[in-house]
Amino acid sequence: MTTNLPLLEDLRLFCMVVRKRSFAASATELGVSPAYVSKRIAILEGVMQTRLLHRSTRRITVTDHGEAVFQWTQRILEDVEEMTEAVSTSRTTPRGLLRICTSTGFGRNHVAPAVSELAQRYPTLQVQLEFLDRPVDLLEEGFDLDIRVGVVSEPTLIARRIAVNHRILCAAPAYLERHPAPAVPADLAQHHCIPVRERDQSFGLWRLTGPDGVHNVKVSGPLLVNNGEIAHGWAIDGHGIILRSEWDVQASLQAGKLVRVLPDYHQEAHVWAVHPSRLSNTAKVRAFVELLEDRLARRDDGA
Repeated sequence: MTTNLPLLEDLRLFCMVVRKRSFAASATELGVSPAYVSKRIAILEGVMQTRLLHRSTRRITVTDHGEAVFQWTQRILEDVEEMTEAVSTSRTTPRGLLRICTSTGFGRNHVAPAVSELAQRYPTLQVQLEFLDRPVDLLEEGFDLDIRVGVVSEPTLIARRIAVNHRILCAAPAYLERHPAPAVPADLAQHHCIPVRERDQSFGLWRLTGPDGVHNVKVSGPLLVNNGEIAHGWAIDGHGIILRSEWDVQASLQAGKLVRVLPDYHQEAHVWAVHPSRLSNTAKVRAFVELLEDRLARRDDGA
């Protein structure tokens, strides 16, 4: 019986290589050389007595055995983290690396300031924040937490609503001077709208809830974008109607740069903290979620 077992750090490194599909990118992330990464993966393959990765000049792909090792390793690393949390005398103190993803606009305006406050409270905690305006597979990409505006459809994830939010319809006064305001949701199809490719909805399909029920309206216009902040600016410039979160357009509405249209209609877009269930009780995740929830509540209360 062999006692030659894989090292935990080699397994962790292997998971990073699988996610990034690159020795060089993994080396950059860790601050080591690509040769070191290649050497450690070769040692791991020797211990496992099987090839885990196919290497080519362009990319790295995972073998069938490598995929099995990757799935097992994710569970092992989660168990190790939970074990450490359970037995540590300082288990209520956040520590280690916390990887967070969120959308660009909400991330810049709300998540990033919350991360700054978290870092001040817990200087031994390392936080990696990434802005991703696309669907994210938390387990596959190795994130601990996704701060999401919209809906959560994955049944395997744990979602906690941390703020109530709606998307509303707005346009600049200059645009409404040239085009009569829509009277019913169906009128939007005849307007210049500025669709944004949100993470939680089909591109150009606006689902609106009002006093007469739910309306699905297909919208279009000469300008399309996958960034909400750019769409916001285009709307202020008078290019068309946008559907944006209340937190995003509130200041522009108060300043008169935008005017709300179809005020009886909105789209639910609550703010959610989404995380893998195995990590739901870790101190670092819990600390950040509670901090962000408190900050958002104080914003809504006018504090």
